Amino acid sequence: MLAALRFLWNATRGHRLAPWRSEFLRWRVETYSGKKAETLTAKAVLGFMWAERRELLRFLAWTGQVEREARARQ
Repeated sequence: MLAALRFLWNATRGHRLAPWRSEFLRWRVETYSGKKAETLTAKAVLGFMWAERRELLRFLAWTGQVEREARARQ
């Protein structure tokens, strides 16, 4: 859960109160879903995150694991 919060905090830099306006987050949604970033609304971004929540949490768990392994090698 900490990895998810850390990712959201970093991904929404400059747009903490309106994360759907974050260029990085919109780009990630566009890359994953194929929906055009320019046309994404708050409803579309939040709907995407809700619909794909299991996959997104799995991805965040994986990034946390990779991060832990990278620290262990240092």
